[in-house]
Amino acid sequence: MKRVRVRLEFQTMRSFGLTLCLLGLVNAARAAAPVPGFIGRSAPDFALPAAAGTNVRLSEYRGQPVVLSFWSSQCSLCAGQLAALNRYYGTYRSSGLIVLAVGVDDDPQRAQDYARAHATAFPLLLDHAKAVSRAYGIERLPTTVLIDRSGVVRYLHSDFRAGDESYVAQIRSLLDDQFATP
Repeated sequence: MKRVRVRLEFQTMRSFGLTLCLLGLVNAARAAAPVPGFIGRSAPDFALPAAAGTNVRLSEYRGQPVVLSFWSSQCSLCAGQLAALNRYYGTYRSSGLIVLAVGVDDDPQRAQDYARAHATAFPLLLDHAKAVSRAYGIERLPTTVLIDRSGVVRYLHSDFRAGDESYVAQIRSLLDDQFATP
């Protein structure tokens, strides 16, 4: 009887420990994700210089769906994400899709070098002061914000997984939404 009781107590403690561990992982994931209440709000406007030298203002693209990606030269997943976004842009550009990528490197030269090494058909913008990333609540890279034609944030991705088809489905949804008021 004593042996059974000890075994039950051990299993209960093990289950409790696993539960605490899972709760910790959930809380860590929540802390790393962008502000959950951000979806459904107007995307903060900004103007930033492109690595190519021209300034870009988000509000100039009102009436078109925008994919806004945040990257850094020190982010291991960012190169893959930029390459995937470049493919999506090549496919959906003729349908009106806009892609803008915001670099948040502290070192301007490193950001310029990275932008040259990872050339895309869309602008790579430079946010050395991190004002835009703060306005969007970016806490981890890469993060992608999908904005509808009326300038409202519709989707957020705080990671990148190669082959994730949710990007394509969400881009198509934004392109199909002709009823959003510009």
